[in-house]
Amino acid sequence: QVQLVESGGGLVQAGGSLRLSCAASGSIFRINDMGWYRQTPGKQRELVAAITSGGNTDYADSVKGRFTISRDNAKNTVDLQMNSLKPEDTAAYYCNAEIQTRVLLRRSYWGQGTQVTVSS
Repeated sequence: QVQLVESGGGLVQAGGSLRLSCAASGSIFRINDMGWYRQTPGKQRELVAAITSGGNTDYADSVKGRFTISRDNAKNTVDLQMNSLKPEDTAAYYCNAEIQTRVLLRRSYWGQGTQVTVSS
């Protein structure tokens, strides 16, 4: 069994910062891409930031220059540092990882989500 557990959400004023963390545990052979997505009611889940196992990153245009994704391959963790937060960043944030539990067995896993609320 593989689990992704997120932490670090909460309520913050506009202009503030939050750091989200996600830890993967269980029967893991290798973790490939990891990322953070967000979703608001009535809208599709959207990619916020992604990072490959080699450290290459990609960001949604709306968060470039404000958010930073990082990972620790030894600890199976991925973090999202969010600075200069805006009310429009308010959403449920989900951790995602493509995980191989065996050499030829890989699939996408999701965390349970953590709420980020930015007040104006």
